[in-house]
Amino acid sequence: MSEYPYVEGGYTLYSNELCPYAQRALRALNTAKVPYKVESIDLKNKPSWYHLVNPQLKVPALRTPDGTILIESLVVAEFVADQFPEAKLLSTDAVERAQLRLFIELFSSRYIPFIYRTLMTADKEEQEKHKQALLDGLKEANKELERQWSRPSGKNGPFWYGKWGYAEIALSSFIGLLVPLAHYRGVSVPQTDEFAAFHRWHQAIEEAPEFTKVKPTDQAVNEAYKKFVADA
Repeated sequence: MSEYPYVEGGYTLYSNELCPYAQRALRALNTAKVPYKVESIDLKNKPSWYHLVNPQLKVPALRTPDGTILIESLVVAEFVADQFPEAKLLSTDAVERAQLRLFIELFSSRYIPFIYRTLMTADKEEQEKHKQALLDGLKEANKELERQWSRPSGKNGPFWYGKWGYAEIALSSFIGLLVPLAHYRGVSVPQTDEFAAFHRWHQAIEEAPEFTKVKPTDQAVNEAYKKFVADA
């Protein structure tokens, strides 16, 4: 008998519904229509056995049918895309994959860090600096979306590849974090031309079944992110 729970001969995802990284893995599996079982991990009180799954004690982790355990959300998502090519989550074209990776990297460096920095400082000047950096990152993302939608692979939007796919799996959870930013810091993305493509993409994400299926309530997200707020 195993010292930790898993499905014999199937996929087991160790996850937490409020973790944006774990949501990546959930959406990848759902989009590819892969059967799996979820083992929910309480991040405040992790099971005593969880170090056997992931010594880093983070989620997500995915146990494959042969017993391999994969960690790190983008690694898990790309594994699903490659293991189930019929789902067409990723392009097979090397240039198109590189363009997508650059877009994800832009978000990872120019947007995601400033979510947390904006929440975690109580200093008003620092908050404004981080808010502006976040909006500048979204302006760059807007330009990349415009470029992508002018390419054949973009199919004129509203998703990166025209339909829901890897870009949305990788990034939609963090677009969802505009909710606590608005709640705690009053951050909003201006309804101007320089953000028009981003707003079109954001709306399409919010309406996508692949997003809403694992979307926590706004109240739950705000409560979960209260721990990051310096002056809450």
